[in-house]
Amino acid sequence: MLGFLQRIGKSLMLPIAVLPAAGLLLRFGQPDLLDIPFIANAGDAIFANLALIFAIGVAMGFAKDNNGAAALSGAIGYLVLTNGAEALDETINMGVLGGIITGIIAGLLYNRFHDVKLPEWLGFFSGRRFVPIITSVAMVLVAGLAGLVWPPIQAGIDGLGNWIIDMGAIGSGIFGVLNRLLIPLGLHHVLNSLFWFEFGEYAGKSGDIARFFAGDPTAGGYMTGFFPVMMFGLPAAAFAIIAAAKPEKRKAVSGMFIGLALTSSLQESRNRLNFRSCSLLHCYMGYMLF
Repeated sequence: MLGFLQRIGKSLMLPIAVLPAAGLLLRFGQPDLLDIPFIANAGDAIFANLALIFAIGVAMGFAKDNNGAAALSGAIGYLVLTNGAEALDETINMGVLGGIITGIIAGLLYNRFHDVKLPEWLGFFSGRRFVPIITSVAMVLVAGLAGLVWPPIQAGIDGLGNWIIDMGAIGSGIFGVLNRLLIPLGLHHVLNSLFWFEFGEYAGKSGDIARFFAGDPTAGGYMTGFFPVMMFGLPAAAFAIIAAAKPEKRKAVSGMFIGLALTSSLQESRNRLNFRSCSLLHCYMGYMLF
């Protein structure tokens, strides 16, 4: 179970990596900055389709070889799931969780059927071409089940999210502690997804990130320790360490920490060097001094 949850956390990194770019586009296009509507709309389009993006990204992350056929299966499966469930109950909104569930199922089906051999007269549909077909069939069944069991689950998620949000700073503190505790297990991204994309609702938007950009005055508290620190705080710490290095060591220190700063800022520390694992205490001290 732990290994399975860690795979979920790892697969979430791909769709989460697009959020800084989406947020910058959305913010820069606002009237009080560049006032360019098409830039703001471009960023908002990503947030409006996050569930589909997660279905694609998680499916690809779960696939053994990260093949595009898994991503296509995730997209098709999500469309089947959401439209099928809504046909049974119009109030159903599975949100990003629907995308994550679809991505997991599509990725697992890809691993099971990507090399399947069909009879010769069905040979065209063998291998990877079979994966979107079986995913569609599976998601029809899941949609039927979701139409029956998801409404109470949805109500429970909304109730839990609103209860934590109503706690204000205490709720943010609980989230921060749980996030730090889960990092050694690689499960913190599962927790992040609930707070960032599911909990709370404002102007038809769900999750801390979407509510923040929609103007919710109570949103944003669950992001303060992440994107600003990773994109700006830790790079500042790296440059502080470079500035404090001895002249004869500065070239070697710069070569390492400039790369670490860029890695942190680009939110890809899972795929390359992990900035937080490299002298975190020294980086934090350097950041505070800087």
